[in-house]
Amino acid sequence: MKFLSLHVDYIKFKPLKKALKKVQDLTDKEKEGGESKEALVILTAVEKVDKNVDEVVKEFVKHVKDIAGQVKAGNIVLYPYAHLSSNLASPEIATEVLDKADKELRKDFKVVRAPFGYYKEFEMKVKGHPLSELSREINIEGEEKEVDSNELLRGISKTKLDTSKLKDNDHRILGQQMDLFSFNETAPGMVFWHNNGLVIRDELINFWKGVHKDAGYRQVSTPQILDKKLWQISGHWGKYRDNIFLTEYEKRTFAVKPMNCPGGILIYKNKPKSYKDLPLKVGELGIVHRQELSGVLGGLFRLIQFTQDDAHIYCNEKHLEVEIGKIIDLVDLFYSKFDFGYSIELSTRPEKRIGSDKMWDKAEKDLQKVLNNRKIKYKLNKGDGAFYGPKIDFHIKDSLGRTWQCATIQLDFAMPERFDLEYTDKDNKKKRPVMIHRTIYGSLERFIGILLEHYKGRLPTWLAPVQVRVLSFTDRNEIYVNKVVRQLQDEIDYLRVECDVRQITVPSKVKDAELMKIPYIIVIGDKEEKEGTLAVRVRGDKQIKTLKINKFIEDLKEEIEERI
Repeated sequence: MKFLSLHVDYIKFKPLKKALKKVQDLTDKEKEGGESKEALVILTAVEKVDKNVDEVVKEFVKHVKDIAGQVKAGNIVLYPYAHLSSNLASPEIATEVLDKADKELRKDFKVVRAPFGYYKEFEMKVKGHPLSELSREINIEGEEKEVDSNELLRGISKTKLDTSKLKDNDHRILGQQMDLFSFNETAPGMVFWHNNGLVIRDELINFWKGVHKDAGYRQVSTPQILDKKLWQISGHWGKYRDNIFLTEYEKRTFAVKPMNCPGGILIYKNKPKSYKDLPLKVGELGIVHRQELSGVLGGLFRLIQFTQDDAHIYCNEKHLEVEIGKIIDLVDLFYSKFDFGYSIELSTRPEKRIGSDKMWDKAEKDLQKVLNNRKIKYKLNKGDGAFYGPKIDFHIKDSLGRTWQCATIQLDFAMPERFDLEYTDKDNKKKRPVMIHRTIYGSLERFIGILLEHYKGRLPTWLAPVQVRVLSFTDRNEIYVNKVVRQLQDEIDYLRVECDVRQITVPSKVKDAELMKIPYIIVIGDKEEKEGTLAVRVRGDKQIKTLKINKFIEDLKEEIEERI
């Protein structure tokens, strides 16, 4: 069984028509649909392996009660949701599981049941706290089935993308078309980066590293797998255990890190710190893993493995306003570079949190003070802070009008206390530092997906996997084409330039280059070779520009170096 739990302000649903012929007709009241407020919605898919109904129901109810207890939900909505699995049980088994689960849950909760076997429409508002979206899987183990090598090979064959319901500018279509990345069932929710996609990723990382170096950040890298003890201290164990990948080694439990901050804290603790070391700015482009059900994965937007551009600033309270202001400026620098507008929210203490109310009062007041002093407009988002501190969230708006929460600034008085962090002040007394958590890209992979759709694949030249492609008009122009390519490479360091001298028509060559969204397509014919010029097609514009090669090189060099 797979299920996704959503803690919502409200949900409304309405059956539309039967998806399965054999299911019972609904009463007139049931046809009107249902709704629930302040509820825990359980989107559920019963699978073929769920043959031991009683054991499955027992585990399912146990998990639902656990989550409901953590988010303090008294209302449960049982919602059959076949999309979470491609290995569904028979309708009879699924109905039996849901009936028995419904009966058990009604002993402790008010339960609303969505009809099984019907197409339904629904509307909901999901809360934004860390436990508002949790995916889980229940496996009642049986005997392992023997398979032959051919069956195994079929199981790891290339995962095909169903494009029938995707728009042309969907990043998954662009990723396939531009040969950027792929996915495979051997590693669900993890990206296989192709050369072209890795170029984009590396360029974004290089930009990030350069800006952060100039801003005084040091960079670190922490291990992927860390002892369970670390996550118990940080508080993640109690709140994210079911979304953490676990492994055993020499009778010890280890976790594949879902977040970077606890590892970075150990680096801080490795050596005594003085007030002269503060503020200490430490950045990490760390790979993290979080368990998600396959049904909720979506291209680069929702993954199991992703790269988070975390940074942590250790400082004293006097540094807070200046350092938070610098982060806001840094976020603005990045988002302006990509033509993103953004709005800001101040998210306050959630119900499930660590640290004293006094800590939270101060942290919320400090963030609010920074925003007010900088005269920044913001929306108050009550109850959606991180479990260790309030936060300022940045919501970017892309060219399609969609908003995405990527950058965040989180003020944390609790984690330094739990890890007993210290520094020595000028009077030789031990003091507790304050910790600022922050990201700008958020998930680097998701940011790339947003960028691809924002630019419809036509990335700025400095980010484009191939920046220039030079095409031959006829076979006799091949030698000169290669000469132009060499000149471009000699004049512009690390230029990503290709030539196309295949014996096919020029329109076919142009079409291939256009599919790759190459910013500059140059055609060399007899006229261009004779006059020493270039016929340049810029970013899909059908109007061809005739340029001298030196002028083209000068402008292109400036465009790449300035990242414009």
